[in-house]
Amino acid sequence: MKYKIILTILLTGLLFTDSQSEIEQINSVLYDYIEGTANGEPDRLKRAFHEDFNLYFVREDSLQVWSGKQYVANVKAGQKSNRIGKVLSIDYEGDAAMAKIEILMPTRKRIYTDYLMLLKTNKQWKIIHKSFTFKNYPE
Repeated sequence: MKYKIILTILLTGLLFTDSQSEIEQINSVLYDYIEGTANGEPDRLKRAFHEDFNLYFVREDSLQVWSGKQYVANVKAGQKSNRIGKVLSIDYEGDAAMAKIEILMPTRKRIYTDYLMLLKTNKQWKIIHKSFTFKNYPE
């Protein structure tokens, strides 16, 4: 009986450690995106995003698609932007994850909400999809 209890505790610990590790890896990718855009670090964005990723949003009630390559190209090395981001949630199962991020942009007086899809291939998490919306600060 003692051995079953010890084995259960060890297996639970291993599973929890593995989950923490995955969350930490995903969080690292998300902060490559958040800090890469805020601090003008396109290499961090290239590390965070899959090469085929795109952004999706609605303008005037119509779906818009923005090339991920163009999005990354718009971030100039060393050119900081006034963005403050934080991770609100992460959910994952196996090799698929989704995250919700909030980006505060004081100069535009906007709060963006990003919904990101991530996949893990070759032992690396990558953002494969971003959809976003925003609201203006109340006046």
